[in-house]
Amino acid sequence: MYPPVGRVRVAAPHRVDEDAIRLAVVQRLPWIKKQREQLQNAERQTERRMLSGETHYVWGQRLRLDVSRHGRSRVSVAGKTLWLTTPADYDEDQRRAALDHWYRKELKAAVPALLAKWQPIIGEEAAKVVVRHMKTKWGTCHLESRSIWLNPELAKKNPRCLEYIVVHELIHFIERTHNARFIELMNLHMPDWRARRDELNDAPLSSEEWDAGARHES
Repeated sequence: MYPPVGRVRVAAPHRVDEDAIRLAVVQRLPWIKKQREQLQNAERQTERRMLSGETHYVWGQRLRLDVSRHGRSRVSVAGKTLWLTTPADYDEDQRRAALDHWYRKELKAAVPALLAKWQPIIGEEAAKVVVRHMKTKWGTCHLESRSIWLNPELAKKNPRCLEYIVVHELIHFIERTHNARFIELMNLHMPDWRARRDELNDAPLSSEEWDAGARHES
């Protein structure tokens, strides 16, 4: 299902005939309609201009940006304020790049503890974790390289959402598709995964356009 309007694409193994696919879609129509409504009604931030007073999110917390301090690039959180310190001559794009770099560092720092917790439980290990901006995916995995890719936007969401994505992708090492076995494994290891998924989908989206031409996972 693709943001922002919820266009639906069905992926199925070649061995499954069209009648079985139609039946599966019909059986999932209530869930599909609910997910489309969530995407269509999701709150979207206005375009961020990297100016003091704007709202930005860090791990699910709504913070007020302050760019009034100048000096070497650094980012810090104090109370409800997100301090972005940059050289005085930085423009909007440079300030945005500095903040994006910080989000990536935040996400990278949070992942090792989650892998240490969940890899022994699930019985699968990721050889590498890549943090990369993806317009249509929160996360994905590559079986050949045993790598997991995570969207740095996850650093703006509740930490529960990142944990859900990590578990989701680790289980994909066992079962590639979102079939009954995949659902069974998610239910076994993370019984509240649907609530976490919905929390992630209900969180405010960035103002940028989502590319409807690529596959959306998780």
